[in-house]
Amino acid sequence: MNIIQLIVLAIIEGLTEFLPVSSTGHMVITSSLMGIEKDAFVKLFEIVIQLGAILAVVVLYFKRFFRSVDFYVKLVIGVIPAVILGLLLKKHIDAWLENPLIVAGAFVVGGIILLFVDEWFNKPTIDDEEEISHLTALKIGFFQCLAMIPGVSRSAASIVGGMTQKLSRKAAAEFSFFLAVPTMFGATIKDLWDFQKTNTLTSDQLHHDIQYLIIGSVIAFIVALIAIKGFITFLQTKGFKLFGYYRILAGIVIIILYFTTNALHSA
Repeated sequence: MNIIQLIVLAIIEGLTEFLPVSSTGHMVITSSLMGIEKDAFVKLFEIVIQLGAILAVVVLYFKRFFRSVDFYVKLVIGVIPAVILGLLLKKHIDAWLENPLIVAGAFVVGGIILLFVDEWFNKPTIDDEEEISHLTALKIGFFQCLAMIPGVSRSAASIVGGMTQKLSRKAAAEFSFFLAVPTMFGATIKDLWDFQKTNTLTSDQLHHDIQYLIIGSVIAFIVALIAIKGFITFLQTKGFKLFGYYRILAGIVIIILYFTTNALHSA
């Protein structure tokens, strides 16, 4: 992976992490189209820069993280399903990440759902995180687990999960952002630990890898700051339908490319 490829992936991550379009799916496909070899570092890079994007939430919603202890209790409860299933299904998840057709299928199915979600859940009663119960946080956490399938989108899964529990679009999106912080922090720490256990690096390699991780994370963080603000504004006025059309179109394009070219067969 060269510096140009790094910048492209980091921008895509920052832009898509909070949109209901699947940042992981976009990075899997983009990596393949750019011919990036899926070695251990590239896989680690794609996880670590997600944490960079997630830190944008902490900056933008800084005061929320000091509102109450119960806020953290809800986040812990909400992340438990992902922790358990992530540990149990890690080998399967890694295999799914290699299959563009799984990404494409998830894009299309998720897109169809987003076309109708605004109509299905149009009578919210919860408009603030403080109104979310512990049980509701757990239910949203189970929805978030659907994002273990590449292409589903962690953001889309948890937002739709929140809307099924009577959260407004804004409240569901914001709780999805908050839930991403412990989820991605845990995933990053685990992947860093696994990487250092299975890879022996020279000092030059270590310096190079750390430099790439820092640059990628900073770029993803900056782009995510902009994307979050724009997404909340767009969501409140326009809803999910446009994202649904985009996902369906992207999924169809991926399927066509897969069967008509060799561009995605290295994903």
